[in-house]
Amino acid sequence: MQLALLPNVLLALALAALTHAAPSRTEARHSYEGSFDVAAHLGNLSPYKKGPVPHGVEEALPEGCEVEQVMLMHRHGSRFPLASELVFVTDLVGKLANASKAIQKARLPAGLAFLKDGYNTTLGHDDLTAPGRQQLFEHGVEFRLKYPNLVADGILAGLQDRVVESAQWFAQGYYGRAWAALNTTAFSTLGEDAKTISWITPMDTCAKWQYAFGNNATIEWGNIYLPPIAKRLNKELPGVNLTPDNVHGALYACAYDLAALGTSPWCGAFTDSEIEDFEYELDLLMDGAFGYNLPGDMGEVLGSLLVSKLVERFTNSTGDAQQVYLEFGHDTTIDLALTALGLAKDVKPLSAKGPAPASRKWRTSQQVPFAAQMRWEKFRCPASSAFGSSAPQVRLVLNDAPLPLPACAHSRADATFGSCALASFAKTYEAAAKVQWGDKAWNATCGPAMLAV
Repeated sequence: MQLALLPNVLLALALAALTHAAPSRTEARHSYEGSFDVAAHLGNLSPYKKGPVPHGVEEALPEGCEVEQVMLMHRHGSRFPLASELVFVTDLVGKLANASKAIQKARLPAGLAFLKDGYNTTLGHDDLTAPGRQQLFEHGVEFRLKYPNLVADGILAGLQDRVVESAQWFAQGYYGRAWAALNTTAFSTLGEDAKTISWITPMDTCAKWQYAFGNNATIEWGNIYLPPIAKRLNKELPGVNLTPDNVHGALYACAYDLAALGTSPWCGAFTDSEIEDFEYELDLLMDGAFGYNLPGDMGEVLGSLLVSKLVERFTNSTGDAQQVYLEFGHDTTIDLALTALGLAKDVKPLSAKGPAPASRKWRTSQQVPFAAQMRWEKFRCPASSAFGSSAPQVRLVLNDAPLPLPACAHSRADATFGSCALASFAKTYEAAAKVQWGDKAWNATCGPAMLAV
């Protein structure tokens, strides 16, 4: 797919108009009065936000250190709901329309007062939204400014429309007008299907993997947390008779109105704890289908395909490593890689029976918001630096914040900068780096390796 390229002037004007026309995101984030940030608690449906810098970890590398190589795995930008999610929103719209007379008669609390004017939706499905395009363009510009001395020779995207379009907008920001000439030769895609071996969507070629592993957990948790919300809202909306599915639709409307428009009246209709329960639903989905709650070591095995690529490239084991890798995929890609590395792992597995652990490590709002960036840096520092060696080091910068690698950290400098010596990283994750599609470890987890015809 090739995206029609806008002239630079028109592109700049379009982005400027979008920036100034969009409602204040701060205004949209708060439920009722207070400082609770709704947009920071919408799981993998959250708009992009810089990740938290862990306590005691330095964000910037020491003076004199130089990044030699970068591998970026970028999630697509904000999108419209999936078709299976949109139906919840449209059903809600129909329920409200049928109860319009009851709504007009009711004395509504502040959080629901917008319903007096009616609520409709213009949301599409599956495709990238305007804020999603903006996120990727800006990230492309920022990446170029962050690594001005490193050159990317091309871009690879998973072959799904919103991923391809995200990569194209990033390319516009990174390459500028030069992308018009490079687009046909420097852009490539990797199939997202059952016949393509891929580190972007490895589950597609794992016969035993099922989306239901995560979805079943969301159904169980939904049966616990949604009915009480419906009961509360029905007291405030007499005569409407909202069902738990309608509540689900309103929660989706909050998240996806934000993703498409930058604001949503529904985000103020819920209490802080209700939003947090919705966030936990999304965490359960991703952990169950693309994380530690997959059966056995399936999550680790699937995520190992990306770890294998990382080690191969940073050690240059094939002799043809590039300075920069720009690759585009999904939240699932990043979550599986974190699982293979043992990162964001809770001691006690997340339970669909609840309650939501307030201090859990697996938080998709922070790990994989829309336009999430998993950026790996290989760098060297002078022997006189805190590292005491000029040997290559590696660190993970997740959503513009360093995420420590404790399994391979051995020095005070490692702890301070969240890094590891490359040799230590490669040794620690040697088993993961050896996993290949169709090998003994893969077949033991996924069943006999077979590709669709």
